[in-house]
Amino acid sequence: MNRTSKNLIVLGAAGVALLYLINPTAGFIEFIPDNLPLVGNLDEVGATAILIAALRYYGVDPTQFFKRDE
Repeated sequence: MNRTSKNLIVLGAAGVALLYLINPTAGFIEFIPDNLPLVGNLDEVGATAILIAALRYYGVDPTQFFKRDE
């Protein structure tokens, strides 16, 4: 797989994850319904993890904003 293909796949995954987190369907399309106890928000956690991984792939580390100043 060449670099351009990999970049497009990562960008596409980030786009899908961002679209899922924005939730334009107002909760009608959910992989795991949010009203299930303990597991209801796992799909949002997965989408967030994909988005953070894609941002880190492109050199943006959003986790640096949550570090403490020592």
